[in-house]
Amino acid sequence: MHSILQSARGPFLILTPICVLLGVAAALSQGIVVDALSLTLIMVGALSAHISVNALNEYLDFRSGLDLTTERTPFSGGSGALPANPGAAQGVLAFGVITLLLTAAIGLWFLWQGMTGLLPLGLAGLIIIVTYTRQINRSPWLCLIAPGIGFGLAMVAGSAYALGGGDSLTLWLAALVPFFLVNNLLLLNQYPDIDADKAVGRNHFPIAYGVARSTSAYLLFVLATAAVIIAGVASGQFPLWSLLALLPLLLPLAELALSLLLAPGVSVSGDRSDAAGSDAALDTGSAAGSSSGVAS
Repeated sequence: MHSILQSARGPFLILTPICVLLGVAAALSQGIVVDALSLTLIMVGALSAHISVNALNEYLDFRSGLDLTTERTPFSGGSGALPANPGAAQGVLAFGVITLLLTAAIGLWFLWQGMTGLLPLGLAGLIIIVTYTRQINRSPWLCLIAPGIGFGLAMVAGSAYALGGGDSLTLWLAALVPFFLVNNLLLLNQYPDIDADKAVGRNHFPIAYGVARSTSAYLLFVLATAAVIIAGVASGQFPLWSLLALLPLLLPLAELALSLLLAPGVSVSGDRSDAAGSDAALDTGSAAGSSSGVAS
């Protein structure tokens, strides 16, 4: 049982309530009255979705042999539950499937309540859960943005829709913040596993385009996050104190810019052989992971 629960990657689940509460805040800004039952069901459904994608990823990476060759870090390489206890593999698979079905059932309940705007986002989220490990990881650009679609757009906007909210500039600006940040988190988590991932047929962004270009993509997403926050405040969609969220963004900008300037092995052509640039990016990823947290 311990190995099954470990596959949920509990320390990383903190990301889920953050995304849900962003959607709740957007719904409140539209004058929606949030009832306890709906909020509870949304939180349970979102947590089940997060647990499902983690457990299925754990099972599939074990079956492919990937988790036997990766070097685990606090934010990548899996939980280590199945390499330590292979007999729990079927239990982890069942855990992933059951939590997926629970998420779908909660989504159907909200659709039955008339929250039809949830349908496309819910379907997108379910598709990402099922296809992330085996299919999405073979497409560099899709793998780059799928985490943000799942946690940013689907979870944030889906939470607001489930509460009866509708489209608004506030909602979509709020959803874009985790869209960019979660994309970055998963991107950096792929750095340590480049060789192991390539060996099992993955072709995510760092494999396809190298560390240098991946780091540039990371910087662009950081800048895009800052631009969204500033635009939200300037347009009156976000309160002024939202600008405090810009402070943590200064660290990755400064550290990664410095690493690109000082690391002699990083080339503009995207050579992923540079260890210094990779290590600097991973240091930044560790800082991001400690505050957000999704394991790849």
